[in-house]
Amino acid sequence: MKALKIMVVDDSIITVEKISAMLENMGHTVVSTAKTGSEALTKYPEVKPDLMTMDITMPELDGIETTKQIISIDPSALIVMVTSQGQERMVMDSLDAGAKGYVLKPIKPDKLQLILEQIVDKYT
Repeated sequence: MKALKIMVVDDSIITVEKISAMLENMGHTVVSTAKTGSEALTKYPEVKPDLMTMDITMPELDGIETTKQIISIDPSALIVMVTSQGQERMVMDSLDAGAKGYVLKPIKPDKLQLILEQIVDKYT
């Protein structure tokens, strides 16, 4: 898989750091991060990432609404939802909003790698 430019969106700085480190260890470049959905919406057109990881639960604007708005701006956006156990309904809502897949917390590098490969193979 070619190296991707990825944007990481999560209100937890620890989660952002963990996901970013995993992605960079896989050979990808984290081109931007955002702590809120609003910040992601502002940064997305500027950085034009190949793919985004998106936390579902965030203050202000949650990941589902942020995904809807990004897909309305760019229907080809590749978004992977980051979710916790017990959020199945929210995962389904995210996929309905346009997300291409999801990964469960705590995130394991092999699971993240697998979902990225599946999405890139299917949508690019």
